[in-house]
Amino acid sequence: MNVNEKINFLKNKSNQIYFIHYSCENLNDANEGYSPRITSIAVLHMESSQMSSFSMHLIAEEMHICRDKISEKYNEIEAEMLKRFYMYVQCKGEDAIWLHWNMMNVNFGFETLEHRCRVLTDKEPYHIDEKNRFNISSLISRKYGSNYAKDPKMINLMELNGGKHRDFLTGAEEVTAFKANEFVKMHNSTMCKVKFFESVFRKMVKNKLCTNTNQFRYKVNELYQNPVVQIIGIIGIVGSIVSLILMIVKGDA
Repeated sequence: MNVNEKINFLKNKSNQIYFIHYSCENLNDANEGYSPRITSIAVLHMESSQMSSFSMHLIAEEMHICRDKISEKYNEIEAEMLKRFYMYVQCKGEDAIWLHWNMMNVNFGFETLEHRCRVLTDKEPYHIDEKNRFNISSLISRKYGSNYAKDPKMINLMELNGGKHRDFLTGAEEVTAFKANEFVKMHNSTMCKVKFFESVFRKMVKNKLCTNTNQFRYKVNELYQNPVVQIIGIIGIVGSIVSLILMIVKGDA
């Protein structure tokens, strides 16, 4: 399928589509273990707009672990969080379609989540089939070109389409938040990104996504939708018609 065929295929599957993103510890070697801890996962169901959250701070609260003890119980909390996430995923079944932003490999991706689950639980997690994964960033790149936004692309695309969300954290800011045990802040950032993915996809379906490669056309269309501009346009059309009638009348005279 080409990119437009993929988008048309997906737009008719809203009840099966889940937007997903996660936040984690530092992605380099400065971690306690080999792989970064997962701190939160957010999943948004497209048709219902229902957000499902899996987060360190929520699990810790349910386990009656106070904030200053979370670092001592990281493994237990993360293991429980991932168990619940994969129970949720399994319940959605094989027909679920997962839209994500560059969750492509074991450094950052579905494979990372599976790996962390194996490490912490010694169990094999439910596997999300690769054919049910769609990379939103790749779809945008194929539809609008690789220069659809400046790097880093997510935040710059957000700026082009209404501005940066107040809860948005960059990767470096997430690392800082993790070190400060600001798990609520990290999770709010994860949720705002998932909501943004949904907005991006809906705009792509309607050909209303603003990118660097179509910005002029988008701005002209946006201007045309302004009621004042529409009224001026109508007045201009009416004026042209009146002028034409007057010319005809004078010609007959």
